[in-house]
Amino acid sequence: MSRQDGLSRRVSDDDASGEGAHILHIDMDAFFASVELLDYPELRGKPVIIGNPTGRSVVTSATYEARRYGVTAAMPVSKAIRLCPQAVILEPHHARYSHFSKRVMTIFEEATPLVEKLSIDEAFLDVAGARRLLGTPAEIGRMLRRRVHEETGLTCSVGAAGSKFVAKLASSAAKPDGLLVVPPAETLQFLHPLPIRALWGVGGRTEESLLRMGLRTVGDVAAAPLSVLERAVGAATGRKLHELARGVDDRRIVTQSTEKSVGHEVTFDEDIRDPARIKREILGLSDRVGQRLRAAGLSGRTVSIKVRYSDFTTVTRSRTLEDPSNVSKRFYEEATDLFDALHTDGRAIRLIGVRAEQLTEGGPGALLWDPDEEWREAETMIDSLRKKFGSGAIGSAALLSGTTRTGRDRAAAASAHRADQARREADRNPLDGEAPQSNFGA
Repeated sequence: MSRQDGLSRRVSDDDASGEGAHILHIDMDAFFASVELLDYPELRGKPVIIGNPTGRSVVTSATYEARRYGVTAAMPVSKAIRLCPQAVILEPHHARYSHFSKRVMTIFEEATPLVEKLSIDEAFLDVAGARRLLGTPAEIGRMLRRRVHEETGLTCSVGAAGSKFVAKLASSAAKPDGLLVVPPAETLQFLHPLPIRALWGVGGRTEESLLRMGLRTVGDVAAAPLSVLERAVGAATGRKLHELARGVDDRRIVTQSTEKSVGHEVTFDEDIRDPARIKREILGLSDRVGQRLRAAGLSGRTVSIKVRYSDFTTVTRSRTLEDPSNVSKRFYEEATDLFDALHTDGRAIRLIGVRAEQLTEGGPGALLWDPDEEWREAETMIDSLRKKFGSGAIGSAALLSGTTRTGRDRAAAASAHRADQARREADRNPLDGEAPQSNFGA
């Protein structure tokens, strides 16, 4: 969710054409909140927060009216209510967001095949090849905004420029429900008055370093010698900021993307101190990570965990495997080892997450010896049963019984038992719709 609250909105005149500004960045306006308001039109123009009103929920989205009170994404809902007590809280419905996202992306793809989807609610488009049929970049942007509104009831903001970086800044400036065109000849005029935080890669620490040097605007960074920037923020970051501040960004539209990591995390309703409970959650998260990797035909070489304590201190730890894996059991063992190494000593934990990184295609088929072969066979069988009978048909007994088994010996013993039960369930071949009632140990 953007921090833009709409108060500094800038839009182009109706007669703008955008010659040369063939890169569009289109961002849906307060997407999740706007989807929810389709069912609550009487709440338009009022502060609305999307999130679960109970427990430890965080803000998923908020209307621009709520953002003006300081409400931001990932903020605890309890804090958002303190900032904006008059806000209406609506629960999220993620299936609806996916539905409307697909409809919007289809509209984009009907204008040009060169669509780079950045997230569920934003994308880059290269419309250079669509000009003869659809008109200037500005005309195409206006057409897409009109179609999105007519076909979904939602609004979007469009930035048109000669590069991705400037187009994204333009769409942010045009929010909500606006179009801002930055022709290439006017790029520096648009960029240089902006604060340094507008530059990609400028976070809190980098901003502090630049401010200490007296650099407050993008124009200041553009005028600074490259050697000075490199000494202040490092060679790589210095070079990148030097280029962006001068409007240099030659990245092309990428129509296909490969996931760089797969992960899941859970925020507890109440802080947890019990290591056994934490490990049960790690078990469930590892199962979901492995299942997603196997479904996508991917394997991960690095396993990482994220732990957030009650005081919001967050730590991450990772371990690189000898060979890539997509076996949930392997992720669980490595993740619990990483957790044990933290020596939390009973500290209250708010969130736990498990992630597989350094993804590669395929499995360990080239290995001479696969130490996880039995578990991989069992988990693949379980995947097929879940696909046939539903995700809840088969699960880990540890997640149901409230006990988490530890130790590689017990895990190895359970391995044969789980594989055997999976084979028996498959051999039984129950009738369609008659789900097998079995739960495998972890």
